[in-house]
Amino acid sequence: MEIGISTFVETTPDIKTGEVISHAQRIREVVEEIVLADKVGLDVFGVGEHHRVDYAASSPAVILAAAASRTEKIRLTSAVTVLSSADPVRVFQDFATVDAISNGRAEIMAGRGSFIESFPLFGYDLNDYDELFEEKLELLLKIVASEKVTWKGGHRPAIQNLGVYPRPVQGPLPVWIGSGGNSESVVRAGILGLPLVLAIIGGRPLQFGALVKLYKRAAAHAGHDLSKLTVASHSHGFIAEDKETAADKFFPSTQYVMNKLGRERGWGPYTRSSFDDARSLEGALYVGDPQTVAEKIIYLRKNVGITRFMLHVPVGTMPHAEVIKAIELLGKEVAPLVRKEVARWEAEGEEKN
Repeated sequence: MEIGISTFVETTPDIKTGEVISHAQRIREVVEEIVLADKVGLDVFGVGEHHRVDYAASSPAVILAAAASRTEKIRLTSAVTVLSSADPVRVFQDFATVDAISNGRAEIMAGRGSFIESFPLFGYDLNDYDELFEEKLELLLKIVASEKVTWKGGHRPAIQNLGVYPRPVQGPLPVWIGSGGNSESVVRAGILGLPLVLAIIGGRPLQFGALVKLYKRAAAHAGHDLSKLTVASHSHGFIAEDKETAADKFFPSTQYVMNKLGRERGWGPYTRSSFDDARSLEGALYVGDPQTVAEKIIYLRKNVGITRFMLHVPVGTMPHAEVIKAIELLGKEVAPLVRKEVARWEAEGEEKN
């Protein structure tokens, strides 16, 4: 069972002061967070790509590369790479470079993205949203599989027996499919035999169990070895020494972000009652003391079947020291509890078999 962190490198106004941290400062803070995550024994750190003023990471690979030479074991991934509006050749080259610097710890998490700013920015038509992703994923997987590539599509110039370099340390460079819960994307990941990341950020996480089963059915139908499939979750959360402190610290910035997005997308107001409901065992927020968060991750592992959990923290701008403390608690207290319990299950399963 892998435990890690994901971030979108938010730069929203401080709830108390209204101050907006600079992109440069927040990027430097994230590098420090990755270094700490490695030191406290976390397995993976993901940085998400966005192209708007309230997120500083338009180039996750550059941030991950900055952390790669300062870390030893932690895996470094995008979360996600908006592949539809990117050039798969450059995506591969960037992450193969991170792989070289980190000596084999880079991953690509490919997704469509939940924001659309990158499409006009890079000259793509939103009417081609689905076709762009399918075509570019096909090209990326060809590059991963072979040094020399021949390929032709409708939205990028053709490639005729050309090499793509550098080649990664890993063979192959891992490519995950990120999904917000769309059954089509889940089936695609299964058919391709690619690892799957589910963004479980609302509703009841147990409902995603049906998607995991669908993913595995698609993979089995395509002839893939189910024992080699991995499923991750990406969920909002925060950890402090006690439950209520964690909730009180995490709610204000989370409410700000959710209401801002709600105004853009037509959602209703995000209230403290809805926040507290999501903190329950069956809710989608992983907020509390280490024991509470560990219990929720174990519950998700047992009932949905995830093999990697990524805590998305912060949601909106929070004091760097508080984020650092949450990462430390995740690595030193939560992760050992989860790993111990999962190891116990696996041992019992082996004994029964």
